[in-house]
Amino acid sequence: RELAGGTTQVAANGATVGEVIVDLDHQFPGMADRLVENGELRSNLAVAIDGEVCPLGLREPVGEHSEVHFVLALSGG
Repeated sequence: RELAGGTTQVAANGATVGEVIVDLDHQFPGMADRLVENGELRSNLAVAIDGEVCPLGLREPVGEHSEVHFVLALSGG
């Protein structure tokens, strides 16, 4: 929210999560640094598309009207 001026929802273009992040970074410089590390989604994050947690990370396809959420990944037993 800090990079997006406090807003809770923004629009971005892209056919994959990676492309969406590139567009977000163009709109809100520094966003990619918070979401990506060493060419992969940060290990402490998960991505959910239309309510489904997705395993492919940056390669996950995104529909034209999909809703994408970046959430802290849960771990443990």
